[in-house]
Amino acid sequence: MAVQQNEKQNIQIKEIRELAQKFTPNEIETCISQQLREGVNECKQSGPTDHVLNELSKAEFVRKRMDEGVSLTDAVRELARRIRNVQSGFEDGSE
Repeated sequence: MAVQQNEKQNIQIKEIRELAQKFTPNEIETCISQQLREGVNECKQSGPTDHVLNELSKAEFVRKRMDEGVSLTDAVRELARRIRNVQSGFEDGSE
């Protein structure tokens, strides 16, 4: 089960990296708006809306950090660290 979850996370990270490299933050924001309005977008065509919005939002964060001079690898690491911090807050019951 853990191996399956790791494979899923690796696929998501790969997609986020590709989106962040291919599109600007403004283009990603446009795609988020399109997905909300129309259920499809120019950045990523398929998948449930919540999944697509999740990936696009993460990619937008990564791309913004890249535009600030952070490397792609470091931006993805920062995203992962922030996600873990949020998740651990919910596990503690403190948030």
